[in-house]
Amino acid sequence: MGNERRRRRGGGRSAKRAVRQQATTVAAAYIDRKIPYYELLDEAALELIEHNADTVLEEIGIEFKEFPEALDLFRAAGADIDSERVRFPRGMCRSIIRDTAPSEFTQHARNPERSVIIGGKRTVLVPAYGSPFVRDIEKGRRYATIEDFRNFVKLAYMSPGLHHSGGTVCEPVDLPVNKRHFDMIYSHIKYSDKPFMGSVTAAGRAQDSVDMAKLVFGDEFVENNTVITSLINANSPLTFDATMLGAATVYARHNQATVISPFILAGAMSPVTVTGTVTQILAEALAGMAYVQLVKPGAPVVFGTFAAAVSMQSGAPTFGTPEPTFVTFAAAALARRLGVPFRSGGGMCGSKIPDAQAAYESANTLQTAALAGVNFMLHTAGWLEGGLTMGYEKFIMDADQANMMGVLLGGVDLSENGQAMDALREVGPGSHFLGAQHTLANFETAFCPSEIADNNSFEQWKQEGSFDAVQRANAIWKSMLENYQPPVLDPSIDEALQDFMLRRKSEFADREY
Repeated sequence: MGNERRRRRGGGRSAKRAVRQQATTVAAAYIDRKIPYYELLDEAALELIEHNADTVLEEIGIEFKEFPEALDLFRAAGADIDSERVRFPRGMCRSIIRDTAPSEFTQHARNPERSVIIGGKRTVLVPAYGSPFVRDIEKGRRYATIEDFRNFVKLAYMSPGLHHSGGTVCEPVDLPVNKRHFDMIYSHIKYSDKPFMGSVTAAGRAQDSVDMAKLVFGDEFVENNTVITSLINANSPLTFDATMLGAATVYARHNQATVISPFILAGAMSPVTVTGTVTQILAEALAGMAYVQLVKPGAPVVFGTFAAAVSMQSGAPTFGTPEPTFVTFAAAALARRLGVPFRSGGGMCGSKIPDAQAAYESANTLQTAALAGVNFMLHTAGWLEGGLTMGYEKFIMDADQANMMGVLLGGVDLSENGQAMDALREVGPGSHFLGAQHTLANFETAFCPSEIADNNSFEQWKQEGSFDAVQRANAIWKSMLENYQPPVLDPSIDEALQDFMLRRKSEFADREY
């Protein structure tokens, strides 16, 4: 019993300390990158992939399923249409994108201090997306609810290393499938003032997202500024379906951003080789981004990738291996050459629980994305089980690493303070720097602290309860939610949002599939 009391007491102290530190951190709206990109491929290799992608677009083509508007726009632009197959003259898609797509754009948050710039030498870290399950160490794996959704929105809001509220941070399966998007968008607006992503599961749901944003920002502001980012997946290989095209069309018409992301499990949905996979990714992304520019020239687009491999033994997706790393580095360079922002994944893993496998796979994918030059890093925090599960403890552990990525990408301090010549002169040979004036002036900010890691002595760690990292993360997320304070939302806007949802939900019956 005494040991259990010590465990609780130690965990409570750690959690409260973490909450205090997070609450007082002055969080940047996004990361300004100050380190070089890691360039995997040389000019000749990138030109080869671009040539091959144009060959795919010209000879094989892309199918645009059950969406005549796309066929009409491509036909008018000079593409060859065969039923639903679109073949593009060499260089056509690239030319359309380069002529009108912005190299960067601002996504406005309802709190202007939280607005992000996507593109250039900037990185925006975003929670994981799309999981039907959630997990914590007490309740285990279970279907997600709207309460879980709100919890993760609150945790993202309180995490200084995350710059964005995300989108479908988990799928609230306790709500009707055709109405849950209202509650998800409302939760992003109500419980956070960071930017958010809109619904893409139907064109009408995308329109609802835009209409709700207009209640917050005003009609004219939304039509002339970007306040929503959305995830538009290609149905790889070489296909876009009507659902994704419908949502992309709605967002483009209203000047809202689309992240055009081929969804690739290499070996199943693309060739088994890195070069073949990158070629397919580029071809699909070019076609999707070109379509958005034909709908509305100048509408913001992001070149996205989701690249994992599959086990040749089981067919299950794998993460943190060298091949997806190569794909991310190559795709990032291709996006820079095209002149558009780039999106790829963050803390992805195949592990079912936040264990060592989850840690090393997530670290590999997170640091790859950071070094590659990702502008919009979806899936930064919470991802488990290949995306099937959003983990509470995993979210906290990943958010801790997000803080580290901000420091890494910020580069080395070469200022007078960073050079520390006064400290070297003061201490001289044979002494130590612990009491130096320079050390005392910098000790609070000298090194990036982890809220999760325990670096105390074995005896102190044991006295405080012998917690492992997962147990510490469990205590932290609970205390964060206990200490959550919502951002201010104008009561008239809140009322207008609730009235809109009530009216729209009454217009059609619930659907459970």
